[in-house]
Formats: sequence, structure tokens, C-alpha cells
Amino acid sequence: MVDIVYSPLKEIVVHEIVEISRDDLLRERITPAGNMPLYWCDSVLFSFSSLPMTRDVVKEYLSGRIHWAELHYTRMDKYMPVLELNDEHYSGPLKVRVIDTSNSALHKELIKWLRSAKKNNNR
Repeated sequence: MVDIVYSPLKEIVVHEIVEISRDDLLRERITPAGNMPLYWCDSVLFSFSSLPMTRDVVKEYLSGRIHWAELHYTRMDKYMPVLELNDEHYSGPLKVRVIDTSNSALHKELIKWLRSAKKNNNR
């Protein structure tokens, strides 16, 4: 028999937070290798980038603390599974998937914190 242990994160350290336009958020997820998905939770569309998995970062991760180099976000009231970007630099519209993470306790707490930090201008 295998023991299964749930070990939720205890802390997220966000090093940079930037509110950007929806189109810029889409542009940042378009790469030559393919389009990376965005996340949506409680009327916020966002992406994040993690720090490289160095020995120190892995040690912190295993203790329940993760580091995000950047969190980019914009308001989007209604969830949509696919968003299109029409940009003159591309031959046609590009599509980016959006993952609904509104069932994630972690993402719900993150959005709650983000709203509070924005309201209190503590970021």
C-alpha cells in the first residue's frame, strides 16, 4: 500500500506584479514553439513565470514556498476558453487557450490577495 500525502503550498512570493492590457497578455503567451495558456479566476485573466529551479528554489518549493518572478494580469469579467489576438505582425488571428482555475483554492487566494493589495496600494 502506498501512502498519499497532500502538502499544499504555504506561501507564494511574487517578485513583480504588472497590470497590462488583454492584448499584451495574449502577446506574451505566443511563442515560436506554440502558444502557452493563460489562467482565469474570479474575473481576472493572468499569467505567471516561475524562477528557474535552482537548488535553493527547489529547497524552498519542497518546504511549501514558491517564487514567481512575475505576475501579469488584467480584468476579464466572463470566462472564455479561447481568446483571439488580431495583430498586424501575424498573418491571421492567433488563438490562446484560457484555463478556468476558479476551483483552485490557491488561485482564489491569490486573486483575493491581488485585489486587496491593489485596493490598499501595497504592492
